Order: sequence, then C-alpha cells, then structure tokens
Amino acid sequence: MTTMVDVARRAGVSVATVSHVLNGTRPVRPETRAAVLGAIEELGYTHNTLARSLVTARTRSIGLAVSAISNPYFTEILQGVEAGALQAGYSLLIADPHDDPQHERKVVQLLHERRVDGMIVAPSAEPAEMAAYLARREVPTVFLDRLVGEEHDQVCAESTGPVRQLVEHLADAGHTRIGLVAGLPGLSTTTERVQGYRAGLRSRGLPFAPELLAGGNSEAEGAEDATRHLLAAPEPPTALITANNAMTIGALRALRDLGRDVPRDIALACFDDFSWADLFSPRLTAIAQPSKEIGATAVRLLLERLAEPGRPPRTVRLPCTFVHRTSCGCPETGPATAPGPAASPAEQAAPPAAQAAAQAAQERNPSP
Repeated sequence: MTTMVDVARRAGVSVATVSHVLNGTRPVRPETRAAVLGAIEELGYTHNTLARSLVTARTRSIGLAVSAISNPYFTEILQGVEAGALQAGYSLLIADPHDDPQHERKVVQLLHERRVDGMIVAPSAEPAEMAAYLARREVPTVFLDRLVGEEHDQVCAESTGPVRQLVEHLADAGHTRIGLVAGLPGLSTTTERVQGYRAGLRSRGLPFAPELLAGGNSEAEGAEDATRHLLAAPEPPTALITANNAMTIGALRALRDLGRDVPRDIALACFDDFSWADLFSPRLTAIAQPSKEIGATAVRLLLERLAEPGRPPRTVRLPCTFVHRTSCGCPETGPATAPGPAASPAEQAAPPAAQAAAQAAQERNPSP
C-alpha cells in the first residue's frame, strides 16, 4: 500500500510538504506542488481522510437534508451545493426528511452522528425540534429555501415581490378575479407568497376574495384538488397563480380534466420555472428562482461559519427572474393593456379569459 512517505520519496520532498499539498495547510511553490501531484498520480496514492479526521476532528463532509430531491427545483439546489462543496474539498451526505418534522429530526441526528462538519437543511413547516437539536449540539448549520429565524444563517429567494409581480401582470392583462393555489401552511415561502398575492391585488385596486385562495400543500395532488375547488365556485377565477412547480403540474392536470383551455378559458402563471416549462402548450409564464446560486451560497455561508464560529448570523435573499411566455394569455413582448369601459383596440387585445370576465361583469352590472 502506497504511503505519504513513498510519495515524498518519489517527489523528492518532505512528508510535511506532501501533507501541505494534500490538505492546503500552507502555500507550496507551484513546481513543488506539481511534483507531488505527479508522484501521487504515478503511485496511485489515496489520501486517508478518515485518519486525518481523527487528528483534526474534521471530516471535510457536509450533511444535506432536503425534501423531494426528485423535484427539479431541489435538484438544481443540490447541484449548486455539490459544486460548491467539491470546489472547497468537501464531500456530501444527503438525506430526505420528507417534509415531516419527526423524520426531519431523525435525519438530522443521523447526519450528525456521521460526524459531518456542518449541515445545510431545507426545514419543514415545524422545524423547532430539529433546530433545537442542532443548537444544543452547536452544529454549524445553514437553512435554505425556507426561513427559520434571524438567529440562523439562511439563504432563500425573494418570494413576496415576485408573486406581486405575477398578480400585477395578470391584472394589467384585464383579469379582476385572480386565484392563488398556495403551498403548505407553516412554510415561510407559503406565507410570503400569500403576502405577495395580497399586495399585488392591493396595488391594482382589486379586493381580496377568500374564495380565490386555496391551499395545495406544495404538492401536485393537493393543487389538483385546490384547482377543482376554485373552478367550482359560483364566480371562478379567470386567472390562476400556482405557488411552486409541483402544484403547477397538479393545476394543469385538473384544468385538462375539466376541459379548460389555457389561456383561452383561464390564464396561468406559476412560481418556479423548470427546464421543460417552455415545452408545454402554451409555454408557461413563470418566476425563475436562482436555484444553483441558492445551493452555492449555502455552502459559502457554511464554510464561513466553520472558519469563524462567532460571527453574527446572516440571512441572504436572492432575486428571482420573471420569465414571460404565453400561458398568461398575452403576447410574449408584454402584457395586454387592461380593457377600458368601452370597446377599444386594447380591449380586443385582452386575453379571451379576461374578455369573458369583463363581459360577465358587465352583464351582472349593466350600465344605467
């Protein structure tokens, strides 16, 4: 079995120099580093990270607890975490808490027992027990996607402003009854997106109608039921916003089964863009989150916490991007002008669903 002594002998350097090259503990001249790496490659030497961890009490590993890893959004976050960890010389241990507080607590404990140096966690709607476990054991932790409290390091995308933008976009296209399929209660993302929805209504002078807000529990099945419920109302929405990509799938399934054409019968806009969103017919208007950047930022915050344990906690919010396609019912070049009180070119340009809503409103409230 090849040892560090063999590598040092082949490269013509000391064992300490080989150690510095492997562990990055001291600068080494480029030519010396090249000689050591060449000897490692030639001899097939494998660094014993387990032995080093016994000396340094560091395993150079990060625990990642993220639910629904199959979700494209979290898959991209995982890619960002993995790239950042690899660049810093860290490995990943990954677990899925299934958005269940009890399972989340067990998963975090199992990762901790594997002696990870720190953790990155997407918390559930009830993270108190898990957060308390980490705090008691002083495990360096960064929360991502969902916020837990300002006393923690955390990173997420903006939620309130982007949802407000979706509402305003649909209102400017002529819609006055805009529905929202919201996420799982208790998640900070759900709370903030509902706040954005209500702020968008206020900014366009539209009243908040409780019957236009339905919970989809952040999953496709829940969103399917929520969409059916919304469309069964006496005055159903003419436009719909879904608060994550899984719920967009559920809403589309319900609309298909109900025979509602998008955007002819109902306009649709969603929070979370995903790789095949522009392959749907119509192509989905969406808010794109900086998923990979969220993952990479979580790694950076964790490494900074490991290097400086006493530094103040930070909350980092990253901006989203509005991706304008055609499911909202207006040309991709921009939203249609809201129809006026009389027929006009702008009114003629409004999406069919908005035209139908305006006509229904006029029938309910005829001019004197």
